[in-house]
Amino acid sequence: MKKLFFLTALCGTLSFLHAQSVPRFVYAEIVGESRFLSNKVTVSIDYGQATSFFENTKVRNEDGSNRKFNSMVDAMNYMGALGWEFQQAYVVTTSQQNVYHWLMRKNFTDLPGDIQEEMKKNFPTKKDL
Repeated sequence: MKKLFFLTALCGTLSFLHAQSVPRFVYAEIVGESRFLSNKVTVSIDYGQATSFFENTKVRNEDGSNRKFNSMVDAMNYMGALGWEFQQAYVVTTSQQNVYHWLMRKNFTDLPGDIQEEMKKNFPTKKDL
């Protein structure tokens, strides 16, 4: 009788459990490249978006021109103002040029609803299928 009660209680408890259906955080990578004969950096942001070969991910101004940052810290302050948090940084040197990679994160719940829905489409769970 005790075993039957225990199994019934266990099954009842397990029926309420389900896997997390949304990520806790979303991540973005800021990639900064030094500009030729300049002390400014050109920044692109990768947050997992689909891009084509001819499309770039450089940060743009309202008029469509490339946004120029004074430094990677300037780019991080820009992202920080948008609610992103710094996580990690590393540098890759190619052809005597440094390429700076800074990883940022943001709480999923801080994103606008339409972006949350778009991201959920990219990460379907068994519940969604």
